[in-house]
This record gives sequence, structure tokens and C-alpha cells, in this order.
Amino acid sequence: MEIERKFLADPSGLNLNDYPSAELSQGYLSTDPVIRIRRSNDSFRLTVKSDGLLAREEFEIALTPEQYQRLSAKVEGTFLTKTRYRIPCSEDPKLTIELDLFHGALEGLVYAEVEFDSVEAADRFNPPSWFLREVTEDGAYTNAALSRLTPEELAAFLSR
Repeated sequence: MEIERKFLADPSGLNLNDYPSAELSQGYLSTDPVIRIRRSNDSFRLTVKSDGLLAREEFEIALTPEQYQRLSAKVEGTFLTKTRYRIPCSEDPKLTIELDLFHGALEGLVYAEVEFDSVEAADRFNPPSWFLREVTEDGAYTNAALSRLTPEELAAFLSR
């Protein structure tokens, strides 16, 4: 079970060089149901997610680079690219903030995601001040939804 809250964020007060990062590229074989392939540095995964925003089932399997390449040709919509930073959460040392800085057509979009052990823990979470607006329950902010947008729709989305 994946239990996650998502926020728009402004990390300008952080020195991102202090945190580990990975370059991610991901595409969707399907957005309903969500079937995603992702490259994270030299690791490749296929992920299937159930419906839901705050909490949903998630299943992952490892892929070889060759499998990832073959599946890449079948991706619907736009590949998303981003740098993901893993930042310890000062409000709760058991939690890690995954900060995503998008590239390409989504340049300028910044998400902070935090995963929890339970819905109750997610409800109790007090976000840091550099988290701007929560978008957990707004389906337009899912990566799957973003991957389906045309360039014109992406430009309109980013200007909101």
C-alpha cells in the first residue's frame, strides 16, 4: 500500500547539493489502470498502481535495460523527466521528503511527496514551511495525468 501526500513546493532556501538525488525518466503504458515504466539512474522498474490519490495499492517489478527500451516504444503520451532529491524531514526523522524538480515541458514544476505507514500518520503530518499548497487530492497533479497533456495544455497547466 502506498500512502502519500503531495505538495507544490519552493525549495529555494535549501542547498540541494546536500542531498542524494537521482535522474528519473518515466512513461505510462496505461493511465487507467496506471502502468508506468521508470528509469532511475541505472535502475529500471515497471509499476502498476490501483485507483486512489492518498492511498492505493502499488506493485513493482524490476526490468532489464532491454525490457525498458522495448516498453518505452509503447508509452502513451509524454515521457516525464525530473531530478528527485531525498531530504530527511526535520518535522519527523522517520520520514523522507522526495522532492521532484521537473525538466523539459514541465520545467519549473516542483513537487514534494511524503510517504507514510498509515492514513492516520498522513493525517497527522505537519508540512514544513517551504511546502506551498497541498495537491494530494487533485488528480490533475498526478504524473499519469500530466503525461497525457498536450504541449498547449501543459503550458496552461504551468501558468496556473
